[in-house]
Amino acid sequence: MRTSLAQPAPPRKPPPAPSPAETAEALLAWYERHGRVLPWRVGPAERRRGMRPESYRVWLSEVMLQQTTVKAVLPYFAAFTRRWPDVAALASAPENDVMAAWAGLGYYSRARNLIACARTIAAEHGGVFPHSAAALARLPGIGAYTSAAIAAIAFDEAVAVVDGNVERVVARLFAVAAPPPAGKEAVRAALAPLVPADRPGEFAEALMDLGATICTPKRPACALCPLGRGCRARAEGAPETYPVREAKRPRPVRHGAAFVALRADGAVLLTRRPPRGLLGGMAEVPGTEWREAPPAGWLEPPLPGSWSRLPTTVTHTFTHFELRLTVHLGRITAGTPAPASHWWAPLDRLQAAGLPSVMRKAVEAALAADGAAAPRDA
Repeated sequence: MRTSLAQPAPPRKPPPAPSPAETAEALLAWYERHGRVLPWRVGPAERRRGMRPESYRVWLSEVMLQQTTVKAVLPYFAAFTRRWPDVAALASAPENDVMAAWAGLGYYSRARNLIACARTIAAEHGGVFPHSAAALARLPGIGAYTSAAIAAIAFDEAVAVVDGNVERVVARLFAVAAPPPAGKEAVRAALAPLVPADRPGEFAEALMDLGATICTPKRPACALCPLGRGCRARAEGAPETYPVREAKRPRPVRHGAAFVALRADGAVLLTRRPPRGLLGGMAEVPGTEWREAPPAGWLEPPLPGSWSRLPTTVTHTFTHFELRLTVHLGRITAGTPAPASHWWAPLDRLQAAGLPSVMRKAVEAALAADGAAAPRDA
């Protein structure tokens, strides 16, 4: 009797990858249901009713969102647009006012470029933003990403918009194995054919939202992703390995000293940093330069008083280095005048001075040591 042996089933062929048009359609359909509601955004329903995004609000939000989270940006965006509702208003604002309003948001060169860009648009473009990415990129502080984002979202130019969220989504979708800078160029090249000519702005916003909510850096929710069927990283079973990054180098450390002079009548001594460089033009407490080695020996305070060095060190992380500040607390007699190029800021109005985060940390450490309350606006 002959026995029939079952033959093994042939291996399944993976489903064909969706076309660029199918990919865009699936993403936009997801965005219409799940897109984030943001104060600078005009959603799909509003767009269908004929509403258009305001280029000023798109530009302002994109500049603020560089290296910063949406949650952190929301109150700053609201405050800026209340105070300076359009580019003409921002162009005429005093630079110190804008820098003070920016305080705490970080990366202060963005604020200086914001002012320069607003003034350029007012002076050279009649207060109207250029409509193309190429023209926008010639404005102060607007690079390749921001120019593409404004052009796509505000003016419907069909350009590839690549921020960190988009880079992650596209790198996974196409399993881009190259590290930067080649990897970023490969992402841009892969993304360009997907951009729909009729809805490029919404497509860009949809990719940003997908990266922020579904295709997250860790534990992406692949089962919920509208692009899962064509995602090569998901097919490999290793989406978190993309995008490929270079190994991080150790962050260098710099040291300095901060002198927090507290006057008995309720004021702290401030000065202003040079207009260019890190934290350029921002208010600060007096201090030493920031160097690789800690300050040694006796440090001369900015004015006479009862000075003591706090046992704690204030630490603050910048993009390219970590700063460690020793804090020196000075108790100063009421009515003492400020030295040249300095001024006394009332503690109950200190927030209006626009201290950057590292300086706020130094003041708060001194106030805690002195037993005073943390500074707040009245």
